[in-house]
Amino acid sequence: MNSPSPVWASTTPPRLAASRHLGTGEIFFPAVTADSPLADQFQDTTLSVEGRVYSFTIMHPSPKSGLNPFVLAYVDLPGPVRLFGRLKASGDRPFIGEKCRVIADETFGYVFESLEIRP
Repeated sequence: MNSPSPVWASTTPPRLAASRHLGTGEIFFPAVTADSPLADQFQDTTLSVEGRVYSFTIMHPSPKSGLNPFVLAYVDLPGPVRLFGRLKASGDRPFIGEKCRVIADETFGYVFESLEIRP
């Protein structure tokens, strides 16, 4: 079985790897792999590293787990592309429309990092 393709493209600065459908222009993430039967219908592209929070929820794991609360968010990137993942908020609580960027994360592949502090 083939290992999954890397989430990050080898670009400077790093960007998430994606695929653009040649017929419709629609962007897909994660990228379509080269061994996919549909690969000839797509071209490689990368996603913008900055976007805005579309929606979020704060997860409160069971106290028995020993895990701290964390934020999960949908973030809209130009393209348009909407991604889901963890958000490292800079303030007490994230907010809809908050500007953030995608950064690499060893555990999850990528996370969002807040670029704003709520007034």
